[in-house]
Amino acid sequence: MKSFVGAAAIFLIAASTASAADVGGTYNVEGTNFNGARYTGTASITRTSETTCNIVWNTGGQTSTGICMRYANTFSAAYRLGDRVGLVIYEIKDDGSLVGSWTVAGEEGAGTETLTPTGH
Repeated sequence: MKSFVGAAAIFLIAASTASAADVGGTYNVEGTNFNGARYTGTASITRTSETTCNIVWNTGGQTSTGICMRYANTFSAAYRLGDRVGLVIYEIKDDGSLVGSWTVAGEEGAGTETLTPTGH
């Protein structure tokens, strides 16, 4: 997901009764790291229940997988980086894209990330 993220386990951050199904599918990923360096890749979101989903990011030659959840027009996930936890929060846009920001515990700053549906 980020240039310095290895294979990471993602775990639950948000709570909701909204279905995660309407944010499922394949996405193109464009983002920036804390230092402004850009990265790209893909993400896949698969529904696992009425409120949760699995998400897989493939960016910068690395893969991160885990669980995610929707709350109203917000979509959130968390990931573990060794002994640190990271958080990503997206706003769900009318066109189906997810636009957000991410950070890692113990680090200063935040990166940005946009997931754009591929239509597949």
